[in-house]
Amino acid sequence: MASFIYNSFWYDLATGAIDIDTDTFKVLLIASTYPASDETAKDSDLKRSAITNECPATGNYATGGNSATFTATKDTANNRLDISCGGTSWSSSTISATKAVYYKSRGGASSADELVCLIDFGGTIATTNGTFTLTASTVRIQN
Repeated sequence: MASFIYNSFWYDLATGAIDIDTDTFKVLLIASTYPASDETAKDSDLKRSAITNECPATGNYATGGNSATFTATKDTANNRLDISCGGTSWSSSTISATKAVYYKSRGGASSADELVCLIDFGGTIATTNGTFTLTASTVRIQN
């Protein structure tokens, strides 16, 4: 499977449901089998409630994940906009994860949280009572 941007993100960004400058974003970790199909999830999953198989709470990892800082950088020389989805880490945790999902957190029900993107690690990354570190990722809009 490959990393992807949820199709709903583009709509949510265009209609103002997501504001990179002011909204709160989070990132959670997936244990293994989500999604069954990249294309199905990319097209049909709209909210965090559609995410299955999140890693269980352990150490400093709580379900729902950690806050992530998002920044937008305009590059007029190359006619693009880069959106940085910030990295984070979870210390003292025993985690086995294959993917991460970034989303807009509204602070309530998972059915209200808009999805942004899925990062596929290309295999299982694991820590045993250690620090699980996720580096920043970039969403690029090219004109």
